[in-house]
Amino acid sequence: MTHLFDPPTPNLPEIPDPHHADNHENNGNTEVNPELLNDSLPTDSKSVLRNPNFLSLWTGQVFSQIADKIFLVLVIAIVSTQFQHEGETISGWVSAVMVSFTIPAILFGSIAGVYVDRWNKKTVLVSSNILRGVLVLSIPLLLWVTRNSVLPWGAPTGFWGLLCITFLVSTFTQFFTPAEQSAITLVVERPKLLSANSLYTTTIMGALILGFALGEPLLALSDHLWHNVGQEILVGGSYLIAGIVLILLKTGETKEDLHRDSFHLWNDIKDGLQYLNHKKTSLSALIQLICTFSIIAALTVLAVRLAEVMPEIKSEQFGFLLAVASLGMAIGAGIVAKLGDRCSRQLLSLIGSLGMSVFLGMLAIFSDRFGLGLIAIAGTGIFAGLCVIPMQTVIQEETPEDMRGKVFGLQNNAVNIALSLPLSVAGIAESYFGLQKVIFALSAIAIATGILTWYIARQLVES
Repeated sequence: MTHLFDPPTPNLPEIPDPHHADNHENNGNTEVNPELLNDSLPTDSKSVLRNPNFLSLWTGQVFSQIADKIFLVLVIAIVSTQFQHEGETISGWVSAVMVSFTIPAILFGSIAGVYVDRWNKKTVLVSSNILRGVLVLSIPLLLWVTRNSVLPWGAPTGFWGLLCITFLVSTFTQFFTPAEQSAITLVVERPKLLSANSLYTTTIMGALILGFALGEPLLALSDHLWHNVGQEILVGGSYLIAGIVLILLKTGETKEDLHRDSFHLWNDIKDGLQYLNHKKTSLSALIQLICTFSIIAALTVLAVRLAEVMPEIKSEQFGFLLAVASLGMAIGAGIVAKLGDRCSRQLLSLIGSLGMSVFLGMLAIFSDRFGLGLIAIAGTGIFAGLCVIPMQTVIQEETPEDMRGKVFGLQNNAVNIALSLPLSVAGIAESYFGLQKVIFALSAIAIATGILTWYIARQLVES
């Protein structure tokens, strides 16, 4: 009889996982050390960072994530200073920017994953960062060339050029994301994946806080140091540094690993869907990720309304609330890194879902109370971390090497759609049903998803 607090045996892959040997070759070993498969090994963040390849991958992620989070702040700042007219609302301009940034995630998420399976992961990681850096650094030249230029239908040429750059930056990001997820499993031993994902999530949340809280001051400081080009140097330079650091990465891939069977794009996407349908624990983990990120996206929209009803802050200070949620997720990631190997992935996710449900309910009740509202938002973030990190680890542990690009591409696509839909639905739902009812609905979604994921895992264990 398997207990919930046993090591997560249902997450063990059902097929051979020969890439472990490649992982150890990266560290200079010529054969697999059986002790590396022992879950009693230290798996905290310090242990993971002793791996030079993971250190390179993580450092590249730091600079790439900082650039990602500040990039949209940069584009919106350019719009407000270059194109918005006095007395005109910026909402229409910002909506166009967000659409150009979101469309590539929906169009290319799955397709990018199929290509990543057949490309060298290091090449994808390095080139995607360098190309994004070059695109951002080209913005001042674009604005100079197109100044006072207007298209036939009256739109500023520079603004449409800026939308094209935003579209391309987001497109290259769709290739970077599945390559990054695949590379983690190539350079990190299986027992340390949970700690690696915890560290990655902490970094993402830290970059998110930096983007919301310090993005504008950093851009202002950069513009002061290098007038007219400093902001682009900050963001584009961060992408370039990420690309340069990732040159040091060694994934252990060989040409033989990349020469797979004949390439059929839609068949490969279908293969990824069929794999997820067959691997129920991975599918349930993906559902958990989609629902959790949907809740986070909905809260992103509702944060503006929350800031409006809290008398202590103004609606334009909603970024402070999001920074608190991000800090909560970073704390949750730290908890998972320390305690995550003491119970199953599904139990962690269930605890996270229950906690999210409780704190979302608290947020609904105390939505107009600043102090209690902050506690509720932080608690929601903490328990969201307990949902996301174990489920991401389940997918990484179960997915064989030749399916990772397809699966991570589908995951990236599904999560981006999940992030996009609430952006349009949450605000409308709030205007029709009210803030409290919408947050209570999110609380119900959180608990239902956690129970579903836990139930599927228990059924598979008992069978």
